[in-house]
Amino acid sequence: MNKPLRRIAIFCGLLILALLARDNWLQYVQADTLAKHEKNRRVTIERYSQPRGDIIVDGKPITGSKATPGNDLKYKRTWKDGPMWAPVTGYSSQRMGATQLESIDDGILTGNDDRLFFRRTLDMLTGEKKEGGNVVTTLNSAAQKAAYEGLKGRGKGAVAAIDPSTGAILALASTPSYDPGDFAGNTSAEAEKYLKLDKDKDKPMVNRALRETYPPGSTFKVVTAAAALEHDLYNGVDEKTDSPLPWTMPNTTTPLKNEGDLPCKNASLREALRVSCNTVFGKIGSDLGKDKMLETAKKFGFNEQQFIPVRTNASNFPEDMDKPQTALSSIGQFETAATPLQMAMVASAVANDGTLMEPYMVSELQARNLDVVEKHSPKEMSEPLSKENAQKLQEMMETVVKSGTGTMAQIPGVTVGGKTGTAQHGVANSKNPYAWFISYAKTDSGSPVAVAVVVEDSDASRDDISGGGLAAPIAKNVMKAVIDSKK
Repeated sequence: MNKPLRRIAIFCGLLILALLARDNWLQYVQADTLAKHEKNRRVTIERYSQPRGDIIVDGKPITGSKATPGNDLKYKRTWKDGPMWAPVTGYSSQRMGATQLESIDDGILTGNDDRLFFRRTLDMLTGEKKEGGNVVTTLNSAAQKAAYEGLKGRGKGAVAAIDPSTGAILALASTPSYDPGDFAGNTSAEAEKYLKLDKDKDKPMVNRALRETYPPGSTFKVVTAAAALEHDLYNGVDEKTDSPLPWTMPNTTTPLKNEGDLPCKNASLREALRVSCNTVFGKIGSDLGKDKMLETAKKFGFNEQQFIPVRTNASNFPEDMDKPQTALSSIGQFETAATPLQMAMVASAVANDGTLMEPYMVSELQARNLDVVEKHSPKEMSEPLSKENAQKLQEMMETVVKSGTGTMAQIPGVTVGGKTGTAQHGVANSKNPYAWFISYAKTDSGSPVAVAVVVEDSDASRDDISGGGLAAPIAKNVMKAVIDSKK
């Protein structure tokens, strides 16, 4: 063979080897990735070739599936009370994909999860159709309805409710909301509905209870009070504090103002929380310093994302502050920001005698025959304050509801502790403030619920916006719904 032909033969041989290598790479190394790739049409066809499993609340499905004749995607998702449950379930759309529980637990809901391999194999042998499993949530339907109904018509807002003893999430509401059934299919009209929602300036598809952080305002004073007790700045809730009036923030000529003519001069912790004294708690934060305040805030869950299993935004307590900024941060302003879930965690830890349980929303995953695939066990997350100090803080929060700014949260025959907040919003406080309320309820059998409510009421008169007036009644109804459901 002459030299040119030999070169051509070698080149062709190399091409064949490259082709074989590429073919083997695709078939064996990348096969699983390609088979599961979101842009692989076969994956979508397979996902919607049978009814999805259900998301369960109180033993009943809040989801379903509907046949779509004449479509290679044979079934689409349906929801009961879609706008109420959308912040919990997310959406599952043939065209737009899935979010939240519908996405995180897609393998269980479609029946494709590796943990269901034995079940799928058995179905093949018996000729049964493959069906998805179920996601059993910790949600309480009565509490969710009370939260959603309370928020409707009040602009934007959110509610999070937790069982303090376990960390189980009982309600997770957000408004304005959306109906995931409006774009569950694959039509152009449904795609247009999705795009309209996605571009809406009020962000109805954002789960405000988990993904929006707000200045918590005076509700953060509960954290500051915990820091004062834990770091021995003050020991008794009724002893006078070192709190002059007026009080000028360190290294400034700026006095920290209270809202109105309040009895805040040297007020006790109980009285300062009852009437919500900025001067008392701002000075406590400044006296303790940023390191001790940050330590306490982190124990409550600040500066850390939660996975419930849906990811939350991390709430923020600033790490780099001077003394005036520490004072402002300690009354829930400056750069302090919290999700409603985070503030529910604060109330939950106080109610649970100082122990913060890890929040979670899914109690178990089931195969289609109801066999348990995975079960959640409650986990202790941290201990932000001792039992003794938690009980002192309970006394303070219960005084707020008995005779302070939180009287609208009173429930006959039930002990309620709470804290109001009206957080500044906008440049130079130019926009309507946020109305906050955090609380817990106690019965003879313990504390079954802790709640956080935030209302962004852009339509209300500025003078009518307060945590006690707008948010506390919603919290009351959520707590009452939980208590009544356990009777």
